[in-house]
Amino acid sequence: MIKSMTGFSTVSHEDKWVALTVTLRSVNHRYLDVQIHLPQVLIGLDYELRSLIRKHIARGHVQLDVTIRLKTTPDVGIDLNESLIEELVKVSQLAKKHGWTERGMSVSDLLRFPQAMTVSEQPMQDDIWNSISLSLTSATSRAINELDKMRLREGEFVLSDLEERITELRHLVDQIVSESDAGSNLLSERLLEKLDELGVHDHIDQLSVSREVVRLVARSDIHEEISRMKGHLDHMAGLTAETEPCGRKLDFLVQEMNREVNTIGSKAEGQKTSSLVVASKAELEKLREQIQNVE
Repeated sequence: MIKSMTGFSTVSHEDKWVALTVTLRSVNHRYLDVQIHLPQVLIGLDYELRSLIRKHIARGHVQLDVTIRLKTTPDVGIDLNESLIEELVKVSQLAKKHGWTERGMSVSDLLRFPQAMTVSEQPMQDDIWNSISLSLTSATSRAINELDKMRLREGEFVLSDLEERITELRHLVDQIVSESDAGSNLLSERLLEKLDELGVHDHIDQLSVSREVVRLVARSDIHEEISRMKGHLDHMAGLTAETEPCGRKLDFLVQEMNREVNTIGSKAEGQKTSSLVVASKAELEKLREQIQNVE
């Protein structure tokens, strides 16, 4: 089943340790491009979440956003720069001795120096961290599932349109074959009539004339290109019925079909062939645009 690359999902979770929300957005992209925005406290889970997304999504620009509210206050660690404080005290005492100040430095004065004290959050307790990690990965998995459902629903509309385009292209190819065959027969008749008008049949071997006419008509033969074109259309129809991601394969097939149609346009005879080739190119362009949204 075809999947679209466009989708959105959001999942919330709350327990005694945390309240969090996971939001997933995906849009078209040639390859898989994953962007993850995490609060600093959860940055260590980046790789795990990235791997989880890659396991379920094959193509598209995917953005994961996580917001979090911790229900527990993290422990705080304080480190004092004792050597710096000792030197500051000495300077304070010297300033008081010389009458440069009426009093020495207080504790609050000393701690105003940014290098004197460093405050840092301590790592969470293992049981709390493990609980939050499990909650986040579980919420992300649910968000991926919801995103996948939306991409499948979008894919149904894409598939319907692709099938219509494929059917229309088959019809145009059949028309081109019919028009080209008629044009080739008409070309052969005109060449023979022209030779009759010029009276060359009396001077040239009839078999040689017929061979030359066949050679000229063969230049406009498109049956090989038509055969490949039909094969590509059959291949495309088969790919859309598979469960594996097929967007890049479909894109390649459209490029190949464009080449075949260009060759057909340069070779085929027939009054209506040019307009049929133009119509085929227009359908292929619509097909290509739709395929850009297929995973």
